Amino acid sequence: MPVYHFDVARPIDLHTHSNISDGTESPAAVMRAAAAAGLGTIALTDHDSFDGWEQASGVVAETGVTLIPGVEISTQIGRASVHLLGYLVDPNYEPLRDELATIRESRLGRAEKMVARIGADYPLSWDDVLAQAEPGATIGRPHIADALAAKGIVTDRSAAFDTILHWRGGYYQPHHAPHPITAIKLVRQAGGVPVLAHPGSRGRPAMRDGNLAELIAAGLLGVEIGHRENDDINRGLLRYAARTNDLIVTGSSDYHGTGKPNRLGENTTEPDQLQRIIDAATGCAPYYAPAAPSAFGA
Repeated sequence: MPVYHFDVARPIDLHTHSNISDGTESPAAVMRAAAAAGLGTIALTDHDSFDGWEQASGVVAETGVTLIPGVEISTQIGRASVHLLGYLVDPNYEPLRDELATIRESRLGRAEKMVARIGADYPLSWDDVLAQAEPGATIGRPHIADALAAKGIVTDRSAAFDTILHWRGGYYQPHHAPHPITAIKLVRQAGGVPVLAHPGSRGRPAMRDGNLAELIAAGLLGVEIGHRENDDINRGLLRYAARTNDLIVTGSSDYHGTGKPNRLGENTTEPDQLQRIIDAATGCAPYYAPAAPSAFGA
């Protein structure tokens, strides 16, 4: 049996968000929530940002939860949104850092335009949105949703996305996002491991028209199959693709605190699949939680 340096007796959740992007809890609070949920390992994968890694890694010893540093990159195929998870990248690799900065700046400009359009019809201002975000956070539609809820315009974040913020709602604005092939190459160049996030959601653009085969040819190493937005049919299709292409298979919660109903550990990753990610990465290392040797595989 292989020797693991993370706790294999407790579940592994490789997709979580803090208030650095669109979660509602600080990176440290996410780690503490993971410990309270009985998890042994999580990945912090804020949208287009590495900024939560330092705070999260600072409580690894306190929580006993191993941290896999990660990022969720906003990409597009045509006008369709596709998300790419990048694990254990070198956070100092400038081409990737520059692309993430461009995405964040574009998201900010998009958010301001959307708020201006919404504000013409509803009592919403940019200051209302800023009040819902931590300083330095990547401002996006979730913060607009929270502001709409705080003003009583909608009941909650989910209701905002189903109505005013839906792309059919009349207020949607596009933002810069690279093609996933570009993001895959940047993650690989940064020594990281690219895994396609919830490929069965949002009309599954990454799975249509031969797109998945193209992403695999470009260097995609894994697919997130265990996710509440992948239905049974799409999970079956993804399992077949993973078997035939020897892809890493992950399962995750996509936790956002109170920002989404997703709960920590509702989908998890097998230890051997996490080890494949660690073995393939050269960009940075996990922050391993100290534990008795008996907690690890022998």
